[in-house]
Amino acid sequence: MQDNHLRIGTRGSPLARTQAQQVRALVLAAHQLSESDVEIVIIKTTGDAITDRPLADVGGKGLFTKEIEDALFANDIDLAVHSMKDVETVLPTGLDIAAILPREDVRDAFISLKYADLISLPEGARVGTSSLRRRAQLKRLRPDLNVVDFRGNVGTRLEKLRSGVADATFLACAGLNRLGLADTITEAVETNVMLPAVAQGAIGIEIRSDDIRARNLVTPLSDPDTVRCVTAERAFLKVLDGSCRTPIAGLATCKSGNMTFHGETLSPDGQKFLSATQSGSETDARAIGEHVAQTLIKRGARGLIG
Repeated sequence: MQDNHLRIGTRGSPLARTQAQQVRALVLAAHQLSESDVEIVIIKTTGDAITDRPLADVGGKGLFTKEIEDALFANDIDLAVHSMKDVETVLPTGLDIAAILPREDVRDAFISLKYADLISLPEGARVGTSSLRRRAQLKRLRPDLNVVDFRGNVGTRLEKLRSGVADATFLACAGLNRLGLADTITEAVETNVMLPAVAQGAIGIEIRSDDIRARNLVTPLSDPDTVRCVTAERAFLKVLDGSCRTPIAGLATCKSGNMTFHGETLSPDGQKFLSATQSGSETDARAIGEHVAQTLIKRGARGLIG
């Protein structure tokens, strides 16, 4: 990396670009750099290229990060910006998450052009989602609904709703807020109804472990509470060995030095369900997440998630 130049790698979706632009603006402001000092490099990932199959069938969440991490190793970029829910729980040796931005709204957004909320959907209504977690949670809450596969970026999914492919869908409130599309949210579903994906709403910045300059540039952007919460959630997921094939949800919250973590696992059909909650000092974030995972394993989680 040249002394006065920083390259930020990201996926090419509108949301990914927006998140990268947010990181760029924060870096510029924090270090009083000029506009020309920081560029955004768009990298097409395998996950973006595959639109006709569920990602669980072709490799899972790592499909959104592999090519970007390859670019880090090749020194083609200096920072990688990720939605943390897309990042594998074990990073490649030589790479670190150096900062996590303050978290956005963690809730799932129910979106429909016909119905006011999840409860209002009539029996047999079609709900589009590509998420195994959301699919399982929906089947648990509303087994009478018809859940159909629904992939694509935010714009694509909204267009599918308009064309009648489904009666409703779910997206993350965080992404819609960042894109300036909060007005498309029909209902923000509370977390006690649908627990979000691990690390939902959090943006992470990945660097080469030995890149001290990049680390110094992004460390000031990191939010300590978000880091602790995401640490607990990812520790939970790691113990359960979760992937895109496993309906797993988890959410940590911090307040006044204390953390509360709630985690759950479901069978893919939503008919079997396990959950557990643990509270403790926020300094024990990793241990709290691991403890909840072990609790669920003792109760039979392995039998649910395979």
